[in-house]
Amino acid sequence: MRLFAAVLPPQAAVRELGTVVDELHRLPGADGLRWTGRPGWHFTLAFYGEVAEELVQPLSDRLARAAHRTPSFPLALRGGGHFGGRALWTGVSGDVPAMRLLADRAEAAARKAGVGTGEHRRYRPHLTLARSRDTADFAPYVAAMDAFAGRDWTVRELCLVRSNLPRSGVSGEQPRYETVASWPLDGAGG
Repeated sequence: MRLFAAVLPPQAAVRELGTVVDELHRLPGADGLRWTGRPGWHFTLAFYGEVAEELVQPLSDRLARAAHRTPSFPLALRGGGHFGGRALWTGVSGDVPAMRLLADRAEAAARKAGVGTGEHRRYRPHLTLARSRDTADFAPYVAAMDAFAGRDWTVRELCLVRSNLPRSGVSGEQPRYETVASWPLDGAGG
């Protein structure tokens, strides 16, 4: 299974962001980007890739412990940015250190369960909105998102998500994501 740990924004936050993204679709060049669909909006905490069936339960057990040790925390979607000319994203404000801690714990859970996560990088919370096959000029999109500040919401759970890659070969088909497990954040062990 192709898996990752994630925080899923609530529907109210998705609707708020959707209003802004609808405006971005009207900017010149928007039709040349591959926009992510609202059902797929998430914050990846740790990407695991293909996980062998026998490692899913040990990984789940470790993620449950990570969630149990992590208190819920406030976030809000805010602004925008890009990674080179390849990806446009929105970021967050709020308790970003708590989100980084949860990402570190999700990565550590994988290592302890025997799941490889690749090279460790400092976690930068972002929700991908669009990608480009070629190098794109995202400056107008980032400028249009500069004033975006969503309402606060509380992260209350850690999710293990399965990514089902497109198989039809139809242009523009999006991956489908399904939550295979989730655990409440309760901060019982600091």
